[in-house]
Amino acid sequence: MPEEPCQCPDCQRFYREHDRLIRENPTLRQQQELNWAALQSFRTLAGRVMEELQKRQDASEAQPSADAPAEAASAAAVSTEADTEPDAMQQALADLENINAHLFSIEALMERIFDVRVPEEVERTFREQAGELAPDPLNADRLRLNRLLHQTPDLPDRG
Repeated sequence: MPEEPCQCPDCQRFYREHDRLIRENPTLRQQQELNWAALQSFRTLAGRVMEELQKRQDASEAQPSADAPAEAASAAAVSTEADTEPDAMQQALADLENINAHLFSIEALMERIFDVRVPEEVERTFREQAGELAPDPLNADRLRLNRLLHQTPDLPDRG
């Protein structure tokens, strides 16, 4: 007996996005390109954020201070709460470095996916399966079926 899909808002949003990506990219080639673009955008954004955070951290560490002896004396009195912020930033930078390393590994694996080319007949089968896996949720037949199954007024009654 199959398990019911989760109905929480996060899962529902995932299901909608999943189906939309299948509907809008129903061929092998489109899926390859979509995944490559998603990977590259993730790498670009994570890399840029990592660089920016590193610059900020370097700038804050490099600021010379005329009150260095006084600051050193007061540093012992600084609460542990203030000490955790640099530790949190260091951890975030380490996590971003790990993410980027994983993304580079995924990129190397995905390059193999781009070596695959299929005949048009196979692409047609991709499109057919996409239509079955993720039918258009605004299709009139699907809305009518939803109304019948759930007794919800998805379509205005036509008299």
